[in-house]
Amino acid sequence: MPPSTQPPDYGAMPSATKTDWSPRPRATFAEHGLGASLEEIARRAGVRVGTLYHHFGSRVGLIDAALTDRVEASSRLAEQALDCADPWQGLVEHLTAIARWQAEDRGFTEVCVHAFADDLAIEKAKARGHELTKQLVDRAHRAGVLRPDVGLTDLGLLVWAVVRATNGVRTIEPDAWRRHLAILLNGLRPEAAHELPGSPLDPDHVRVAMAYPGS
Repeated sequence: MPPSTQPPDYGAMPSATKTDWSPRPRATFAEHGLGASLEEIARRAGVRVGTLYHHFGSRVGLIDAALTDRVEASSRLAEQALDCADPWQGLVEHLTAIARWQAEDRGFTEVCVHAFADDLAIEKAKARGHELTKQLVDRAHRAGVLRPDVGLTDLGLLVWAVVRATNGVRTIEPDAWRRHLAILLNGLRPEAAHELPGSPLDPDHVRVAMAYPGS
């Protein structure tokens, strides 16, 4: 009997477009991080793993489809912070909002600390957010309210560290990160400054070091 010439049946997506379907894997990534089981994502969506690969190509493609709008929303937070007349308050509000999202969403947290291929929508959205946050930092420096030896890469890694450090107590105190973030931010005021060892990390070097596997 000759082999079948019919294309494999991957099954249909549960909605008309990838974008419409993105909240489903996004919830799993939020709970388990970017390494979430594709089998679990498929099970929750009522499709097969082969369907995911057929429509998204790879795990990275699925991440790109599922989380780009979340990153774009974080950029809008930075735009709102730039509208704040007080440079320090605007910076604090933005960093606090990002920390809150990281505390609630493991997938978003891991997207923040990994780099993806430049041509992916998620990396383009991250670049936009990076530029807006840099404007917040530069404005705070010009106003003299942020110590001059602290840069954007410092802030990104420090906020992430605060969220990660309080992860173990989140079940008993979900907002523990708020106190530790406030302690951190108070230490970034110029009047609290003491000489620091080294210099801020180069953003390009950080991006290479944190490249997401397969992107």
